[in-house]
Amino acid sequence: MTVVEITARVRVGSGVEQLVRHPRLPLVAGVDAERPAVHLWDCEELRDLGTVGGDSEVYGDASVLERARRKPVVTWHPEEPLLVVSGSGPVVGWTPEGQSELGDLLPGQGGDLLAFSPDGRALWASPSSDGADDAWERSDAVDLASRTIGAGPRWDTGIAAHPGGGLVATLNSDQGGTLVAFARVDQECVPTTMRVLRRALILDADCYETPIFSPDGRYLAIRGNAYGNSLAVFEFPSLERVLETTLGEPAPGDHYSPEWIAQMRSWSRHNIAFGARPGTLWIGTPTGTLVEVDLHARSAVEHDVIGSRVTALTTTATGELVVATAEGDLVLVSVAADATEVVLPEADSLRASVTAFLDSTEDAPADSDLETYAYLTDGQRNWEPEDLAAVTTATSADPSWLQLQAAHNNARDQDE
Repeated sequence: MTVVEITARVRVGSGVEQLVRHPRLPLVAGVDAERPAVHLWDCEELRDLGTVGGDSEVYGDASVLERARRKPVVTWHPEEPLLVVSGSGPVVGWTPEGQSELGDLLPGQGGDLLAFSPDGRALWASPSSDGADDAWERSDAVDLASRTIGAGPRWDTGIAAHPGGGLVATLNSDQGGTLVAFARVDQECVPTTMRVLRRALILDADCYETPIFSPDGRYLAIRGNAYGNSLAVFEFPSLERVLETTLGEPAPGDHYSPEWIAQMRSWSRHNIAFGARPGTLWIGTPTGTLVEVDLHARSAVEHDVIGSRVTALTTTATGELVVATAEGDLVLVSVAADATEVVLPEADSLRASVTAFLDSTEDAPADSDLETYAYLTDGQRNWEPEDLAAVTTATSADPSWLQLQAAHNNARDQDE
């Protein structure tokens, strides 16, 4: 039985809509819900370490698109206590010693998506800074030592690094269907870059959050999308779907009532995190409960400990939960389970799953449209490139992306 207890609680003041923890160090960054600012804490005791952008203008009645444009993007260095913050202003680097602008390191960047390469030697930025109309079809890779800027593949939303090393997952988003693209990390290249692989997941619709790997590398969880609070979990390296659900009420057809929109927005977009115990996924809810999902047993238990709507959730490197609430609190929660259930993954086993995945696929052709060359799966069915080109029938039970593909193929055949 899992014992869940609050060990620390601090008042943040303004709300926090996203929590991003350092991969190894006891540091967590919180994206402010009311202004483009980022707060930092030592998450061992929730000690305040400072704020980036604390004097920035509040969002107020800004539109959804304007808020999205101004919302900061944050990325932690994989080893060092260094946070890089990209927003509508200059790119800023934060360390415990202070913060500084990084304009000389990232010319042309700012307000874009950033992620450190898993080896920490490069910053990946999307879209490309080349200024072309199709800049979102490419990205930049900036070597931190030499300031060399190289070309990278298309990616959006964020980068998830597999804990075994050498592999990352990201999104190629499109309203008609989103690809979860996997890429091997090429450390022999300067700067370190991504080599996109032909094996990919396909998701319906768009507007998903950055994927999350479990600490043991066995699962990949994805929150989204634009039309509902979907949650999907896939086993890795098989990519078999082991969980698919909607948090709250599903979308009511074509008519979105104000009540349903309010219900949908009550769920945080950043409310899931894998626990230290293998196969455990935590979900924060609008009622303040924490749901403990056992992916192995296909069961769930609710823990009523927070008492206020969860606006963001993450886990520390040692397995505690850090929870932000609608009342403006940040809460540290200990999770104690039977010690025999917690098995820390060995480096060799982590790497083995990456090796198995890499051995099952190959690099996609450089500068190619991944959809043309990808071997796709939705976690239940598989499609080779020539399969999708031949699809001409689909039912309302099929995902909308497959229905669109069938309609496109029918129109093509009629033109011919």
